[in-house]
Amino acid sequence: MKGTKEFFIGLVLLVAAALLYLAFQNQTRENGSITKSRPTVTVYVSEDRVFSEPVLQAFEKTTGIKVHALYDTEEAKSTGVMNRLIAEKSHPHADVYWANEPIRAEVLKQRGIAAVYHAPQAAGIPDRFKDKEGYWCGFSARARVLLVKKGLSDPPDSIEAYLDPRYKGRAVIANPLFGTTTAHIAALFSYWGDDRAQAFLRGLKHNDVALATSNGDSADLVAKGRYDFALVDSDDAIARIRRGEKVAMIYPDQKKDQMGLFLVPNAVVLIKGAPHPENAKKLIDFLLSKKSERMLAFADCAQIPLHPDVPMPHDMRPIDTLKIMPVDYGRVAKKLLQIQPILKQWTME
Repeated sequence: MKGTKEFFIGLVLLVAAALLYLAFQNQTRENGSITKSRPTVTVYVSEDRVFSEPVLQAFEKTTGIKVHALYDTEEAKSTGVMNRLIAEKSHPHADVYWANEPIRAEVLKQRGIAAVYHAPQAAGIPDRFKDKEGYWCGFSARARVLLVKKGLSDPPDSIEAYLDPRYKGRAVIANPLFGTTTAHIAALFSYWGDDRAQAFLRGLKHNDVALATSNGDSADLVAKGRYDFALVDSDDAIARIRRGEKVAMIYPDQKKDQMGLFLVPNAVVLIKGAPHPENAKKLIDFLLSKKSERMLAFADCAQIPLHPDVPMPHDMRPIDTLKIMPVDYGRVAKKLLQIQPILKQWTME
């Protein structure tokens, strides 16, 4: 009896061990093969989570690579994850940085945090929207536009309308210390030169231009009829137009003698010393693909594809129909850092 009991106990333990082994095999089986663990990639993201997360989920579904994403907060205004990347320079945790504009991607290049990667998917993207050395590449852009209250008899067609006495006290702009407004002001310093750009800032004060906390806040103030116009990102404008607000979007500075609008593409960066470089390159390839750009064009962010033949909604203009301010994003990045004391002083005056 004793031997029989020990036999049955041993048999039960053997069966249990076999079941545990089979369960382990099933959990680690992917695409018909056995792997020790699921491949992963870590991306730090400045683009709004509501727009970027579906694209990252599509990448997971397409490749089977698990994405660990760290998103910027609204309060950080695109600087939080960038500062973390700078702090982690000697021991990087991230593989990829998805920036919502190329200026901070340039900062990472200049600080030795970016690595070179010439992605095959970048071939169809115009050269002016990517780093010529391959440290970053742009995709899916926003335009800086004027959101204008409907019914104006002579609506503005240039950002220089901010200095027009007709609009004294009737225009609003987002705080230039944050977000794409910072990049836009830096681009003006780069394009115009310091003297004219500082005169523009003084002119904003002289013309009693109101200061809002963000582009979204500026857009809401115009939609509510508090101000006649604001300089905002195209996604802010399109969102309010689609909601039926009494506003219109104007692409500024499109005449022959005007400078063109400032275009703000997303940018993707391979991190130097990335823990998972091959998976990082696959993610970069996906973000630069036409599929990714189409997703972002038809999302609520309504971003403009940089590939020339990607479908887009009817209420957006293709990139080849827009006059774009000629800027060197590398110079703009350096200028952004240089003008921080000027902007801080301006906001306190």
